[in-house]
Amino acid sequence: MNKVMLIGHTGDDVKMTYFDGGNCIGRFPLATNETYVNKSTNEKVTNTEWHNIVVRNKAAEICERYLKKGDKVYIEGRLKTRKWTDDQGNERYSTEVQCTDFTFLTPKTESESQRPTPQPETTKEPQQSQSQPQPESQQEHGDETKEDDLPF
Repeated sequence: MNKVMLIGHTGDDVKMTYFDGGNCIGRFPLATNETYVNKSTNEKVTNTEWHNIVVRNKAAEICERYLKKGDKVYIEGRLKTRKWTDDQGNERYSTEVQCTDFTFLTPKTESESQRPTPQPETTKEPQQSQSQPQPESQQEHGDETKEDDLPF
């Protein structure tokens, strides 16, 4: 079985490559951390591992639109090693995570507050779905009801 599950922070924005026929690939680095206490020195040690994430087509477009550098994300996929030749003619290998599923874990409000230039709401589908009329009981309280009160 070839299955990878990662939770980490993006190291950069998604870089897109478009192909003839409408297909595309998005790539971004993902940092995962492992923390433990060194028994001999009693110091807390954190190791960061970097992963190359590859998403395709519609999933890539969604990641490009909503994932920004530093966002926390859950990635599920499989490992794939590519062989290529560098500029000096040496054979090189690169292991990537071919993403099959993902979940954004950075709260929308936290993610937007870290960005200097917010995007117009017309390009963000999730915001449009949340701007539906509230039930009467919530409308009576006006601004007292917040979207952040959701349990997830």
